[in-house]
Amino acid sequence: MKRLCCCFRRRIPKQFSENSPSQSSKVDMENPSEGNANNAFQSENLEENVRTMRNSSDSNIIHNHDFSRGLHSWHPNCCEAYVISAYSSSIEGNSPKPGTYAVITNRKEPWQGLEQDITSQVSTGSTYTVSARVGVSGALQGYADVLATLKLEYRNMDTSYLFIGRRSVLKDCWENLEGTFLLSTMPDRVIFYLEGPLPGVDLLIESVVVSCSSSSWCNSQSKGSPLFEEENIITNWKFDDGLNGWSGRGCKVVLHDTMADGKIVPQSGKLFASATERTQSWNGIQQEITGKVNRKLAYEVSAVVRIYGNNITNADVQATLWVQAADMREQYIGIAKVKATDKDWVQMQGKFLLNGSPSRVVIYLEGPPPGTDILLNSLVVKHAAKVPPSPPPVIEDVAFGVNIIANSDLNDGTNGWFPLGNCTLSVGTGSPHIIPPMARDSLGAHQPLSGRYILVTKRTQTWMGPAQMITDKVKLYVTYQVSGWIRIAPGPTSPQSVNVALGVDDQWVNGGQVEIRDDRWHEIGGSFRIEKQPAKVMVYVQGPASGIDFMVAGLQIFPVDRHARFKSLRRQTDKIRKRDIILKLSGSDSGSLLGTLIRVKQTQNSFPLGSCLMRTNMDNEDFVDFFVKHFNWAVFGNELKWYWTEAQQGNFNYKDADELLNLCTSHNIQVRGHCIFWEVENTVQQWIRNLSQSDLKTAVQNRLTGLLTRYKGKFRHYDVNNEMMHGSFYQDRLGKDIRADMFKTANQLDPSAILFVNDYHVEDGCDTRSSPEKYIEHILDLQEQGAPVGGIGIQGHIDSPVGPVVCSALNDLGILGLPIWFTELDVSSDNEHIRADDLEVMLREAFAHPAVDGVMLWGFWELFTSRENSHLVNAEGDLNEAGRRYLALKEEWLSHAHGHIDEQGQFSFRGFQGSYQVEIFSTKGKVIKTFAVDKGEEPLIISIDL
Repeated sequence: MKRLCCCFRRRIPKQFSENSPSQSSKVDMENPSEGNANNAFQSENLEENVRTMRNSSDSNIIHNHDFSRGLHSWHPNCCEAYVISAYSSSIEGNSPKPGTYAVITNRKEPWQGLEQDITSQVSTGSTYTVSARVGVSGALQGYADVLATLKLEYRNMDTSYLFIGRRSVLKDCWENLEGTFLLSTMPDRVIFYLEGPLPGVDLLIESVVVSCSSSSWCNSQSKGSPLFEEENIITNWKFDDGLNGWSGRGCKVVLHDTMADGKIVPQSGKLFASATERTQSWNGIQQEITGKVNRKLAYEVSAVVRIYGNNITNADVQATLWVQAADMREQYIGIAKVKATDKDWVQMQGKFLLNGSPSRVVIYLEGPPPGTDILLNSLVVKHAAKVPPSPPPVIEDVAFGVNIIANSDLNDGTNGWFPLGNCTLSVGTGSPHIIPPMARDSLGAHQPLSGRYILVTKRTQTWMGPAQMITDKVKLYVTYQVSGWIRIAPGPTSPQSVNVALGVDDQWVNGGQVEIRDDRWHEIGGSFRIEKQPAKVMVYVQGPASGIDFMVAGLQIFPVDRHARFKSLRRQTDKIRKRDIILKLSGSDSGSLLGTLIRVKQTQNSFPLGSCLMRTNMDNEDFVDFFVKHFNWAVFGNELKWYWTEAQQGNFNYKDADELLNLCTSHNIQVRGHCIFWEVENTVQQWIRNLSQSDLKTAVQNRLTGLLTRYKGKFRHYDVNNEMMHGSFYQDRLGKDIRADMFKTANQLDPSAILFVNDYHVEDGCDTRSSPEKYIEHILDLQEQGAPVGGIGIQGHIDSPVGPVVCSALNDLGILGLPIWFTELDVSSDNEHIRADDLEVMLREAFAHPAVDGVMLWGFWELFTSRENSHLVNAEGDLNEAGRRYLALKEEWLSHAHGHIDEQGQFSFRGFQGSYQVEIFSTKGKVIKTFAVDKGEEPLIISIDL
């Protein structure tokens, strides 16, 4: 469809006084292309739009819809607005018409715009049509999105937001934004507003029409009539029309009013459906929703389900979206999953978003074992309500660095402690007096420990140990560091794992783990955070096998002021990421340059900051635009993994990886290859699991040859055998040598690629299987077998990170002398400000450590990350606080300088590694040059020939 827009002509401004800025304002907008060949067609189209708006205005519920009365009835939302009266010519050659439009300026957030209260003008059960004439102006290039939104306020419920419509608007052009809305229940207050462009971009509004499809019917409706199903895109969502619109996906669908001799009845309504005679786990009930969902919009799904039959009491039920593109490419999107039972109905909730324009879309339920029926009482799919940004949590009176454990030094015996389970606690002496290193980095100078410890004996279960209640001492959203000394009594012949755990109501929280193989004292460290108010919090130490005595000394749990550490990290960053730079200017008139103004601007930091992306993301131009602007490295989420490239033996799919690689190459983005193999068994496709030993060995060789020959020289890194600390599928079947052989063969096939090990929970102290010590042993073992290990991958799926704990792991791994990368970093919190803090901790720790050579995020866009609440950009493209923090750090890590050339014809400054542009303002005019700063400790002299 051809985009039609009318570009603004120059206007003679006259401001209305109401809510206008104090300073004199003027808007000058000119047609960027005079004599447009499409003007005649645009004029005809525009005239039709004007006529339509004029006819609709008779039933328009918007007061002062064309701003002829200034801003009367309108209110700027946390910004400024004024109205301009002018003579405008919509299309060149037409006679000018008098008109007005509103300018919304000084916007600091995308949601800031112009609003009007329409509570008294709307009713439930009515469909309203919206048509607004909008534009944008200011510091932007290309298009900006303008959104029409309803804010729905309730007395006893959270405020919700209803999306109406969106329009991409070219700078200095008018566009029509259109949409519809319907209210199923009547809020206490209904606010219509226009929003959307990025901060700093002015929003322009010429007119707004909101009219009811049937004015007389609208006016006769009483408020509060529920028409919830008309918001829902699912046909016959509660089966009131039998099975109309529904079908079985590989099975039969049956309608019921009761089942199981009346023991199963609908939770709501009169009927429910069952998907029965299921022979595959993917069989279930389905409905086609093609044409009812729009790309780049988020939809929320809610279903009421249960299971029945086959002696299965509980099973996972999943809502899945099957999407087929115009080129017949298929995609399966997991929307939501719930543990369903045969006893009660349960609600399943989730969200999805389509990046591209599909030719077919089907939603269906699946999951339980064959022979088990899936019961469905209702299914709702509707545009997701706009969630307002979470405010920063209020955290008061936090005593950073103060231990919340009572009687930690045991000066009062075991007072404050109690045995968890049937074990015995006593006090002994002879434990370390020094603070454990990770805590020392957080606490700084500190009094020595007492040298006393708790001895735990007569243990009959692994969970038995010393415990303490700390319910009233823990503050929400505060990050706590855990530290202590642990020792086990002599005698055990196998390694023993010890864990500081927290019982938060009925939930287990990991505060740190350590594996002990001798009778020395060992440091234990970790961190945790609680984000929902608990009724009970207990800390306890557990872990060794029953019958094994152990000792605990100097246990501390203290809140960490993570921002206090940033000052020292900045100093360290300056030391390792910056370099002294001397610009030495020469040329025919270089002698006259003394005192000449010079300005240096860094255009890009060369430190690798990348992200995961998937083939489907390429279909969303907003995603691609953010990705190519803000990342310089990439890794594919699934498209290079063996289960993706050869899901069925002999059927290869490299198309997705090829297209992603082409995208990255076209934007000069380097790519990591993830991964050649994956050692965890449940990630290995079934046909590989079924192979004999000899056939498996052949398949492994074919995989190496096929992949690395095809992409030779195109991937800078490869994760050779993912998560070897947590799986052993290939080693169990092909012997220990197979791991080193994979590295050797990969290196032979593509010598240019750096070959990585890659694993998780290395940096957070919460998994003894992949502790830094174990990881070092693993790498050294591979190297002793001749494996050319060239890099260390730390995935970085971390919760409540604490700098000294992460840094300790990096220090340990750094002794190997290999480059360290965070390969899959993500942090998760419901509160986007806490998420931003977590992300800042990890990025600053990585950037300040000399052994770290790059950071990859495991996604940044909502619904396309591996963990919920880990995104930087919300599903429909709004930047959240975590995203803003990321961009702020990127800006902080750019160096800019200005000054004057000295008598030696030089200009000196200290800057980050990366690309620069320099401007020299001489008497003959401005000269622009570029240069690059690479890694090094010695001052870098850059010669610039003028």
